[in-house]
Amino acid sequence: MRKWEDLPAEMQNEEVWYYYDLLCKKSFSLGLKRVFDVVVSAIMLVCLSWLFLILAIAIKIDSPGPVFYRQERVTRYGKKFKIHKLRTMVNNADKKGTLVTVKNDSRVTRVGQLIRKCRLDEVSQLIDVFEGSMSFVGTRPEVQKFVDAYSPVMMATLLLPAGVTSEASILYKDEDRLLDGAEDVDTVYIEKVLPGKMYYNLRSIEKFNFSYEIRTMFKTLFAVCGKDYSADDEGEKKFAMSLKEWR
Repeated sequence: MRKWEDLPAEMQNEEVWYYYDLLCKKSFSLGLKRVFDVVVSAIMLVCLSWLFLILAIAIKIDSPGPVFYRQERVTRYGKKFKIHKLRTMVNNADKKGTLVTVKNDSRVTRVGQLIRKCRLDEVSQLIDVFEGSMSFVGTRPEVQKFVDAYSPVMMATLLLPAGVTSEASILYKDEDRLLDGAEDVDTVYIEKVLPGKMYYNLRSIEKFNFSYEIRTMFKTLFAVCGKDYSADDEGEKKFAMSLKEWR
């Protein structure tokens, strides 16, 4: 963890301090988290190299463009990085519509539909985990436009590296359905979806320890296999109300 005075100015507020203080007391779990990320991501990258090759060939045959979609995202302490995601949309899709993918998005390619269905587009983020830009568990990395809309307390999610999965990712795995039919998808995402996800992201920081992260990874696996988990609707509502009071 950086010293408090070394955090970006926008993170130095009372709401972030609460979570910062909690994490400072969990240095062992934080160290173990990084060791786990490096070792496991390296092993998985080697073991899944054959899958990368097959998917890369399929993507290139299906539509013109690169294998990876390298959109700029925001991770720990507001640092920007270019995420590695297997391209599932037409080339330059972010210039042809919203920054958020909606249900039945016409920009998704044929191979991309299959990759998304099996959630294989996230596999390439093992590269980001190994490099340290991401972790296996953590808040999903957002584009700068959405980070600019963070309330003071939401800035606390930038105390840890962005993650491939999280409790919020599990409960909002079908968020594209929530955005289906919206006239202004980005605005609806910021006002309706983001607060709900942030409630779980902040709750995860409060619960943070290494065993909690392992449980989250297993829950993600079960969710991909079809298991449903119950959302804390009441907690989400209370958190959303607190954000309205802030505004």
